[in-house]
Amino acid sequence: VSALGLAVSLKLAPQGTLGAAMAGMLSADGRCKTLDARANGYARSEGVGALVLLCEGKAVRLCGSAVRQDGRSASLTAPNGSAQRTLLVGALDRASLHAVEVGSLEAHGTGTALGDPTEAGALVAVHGMAEKRTSPIVVGAAKASVGHTEAASGQVGLLRRSEAAGIVGGNAQLRLLNPLVAERLGVSTGCFTMPVQAVSSRLATSGVSSFG
Repeated sequence: VSALGLAVSLKLAPQGTLGAAMAGMLSADGRCKTLDARANGYARSEGVGALVLLCEGKAVRLCGSAVRQDGRSASLTAPNGSAQRTLLVGALDRASLHAVEVGSLEAHGTGTALGDPTEAGALVAVHGMAEKRTSPIVVGAAKASVGHTEAASGQVGLLRRSEAAGIVGGNAQLRLLNPLVAERLGVSTGCFTMPVQAVSSRLATSGVSSFG
């Protein structure tokens, strides 16, 4: 038994880009600087991805997933950290996993001054403080390499983690960790690492965080 997951995002008309630019949402230099102190907005990109999920045999096993509305927030671009935490807990519950069993995370990681710290706070609240965690959980983000494919971005993140085989690729634009992200991730406690280069994850189970 198998299932096919497919996502496509094409920028065929200029209105979306013009609107995002007028709202100040786009990076002036066209880079998603995920988790970096230089984060200044996101870069729109196109993408298509497909993944075959098999129930038996050697293949990607999707343990569980969850969807949640962001709830009340200050604006469209101001994410709700509480809603994110509830969603992460729900996904773990559906997957019948404990947070400590997750060895790596693919962050949404848009590369904005507000979004990255909020997501980091939600991730550490659910995964970083898990009891009995003996090694850091590793966080990566595809957007730093390929930009924000928007409707297809969750699929891109899933593909990145499924192809990694226990290796988390480096964050391409990470030069200096955003101080607000560092504060929330508790870097000094060793709960999380944000690799500049590819690193091995002790646990093969991964999580994908993606905002629709």
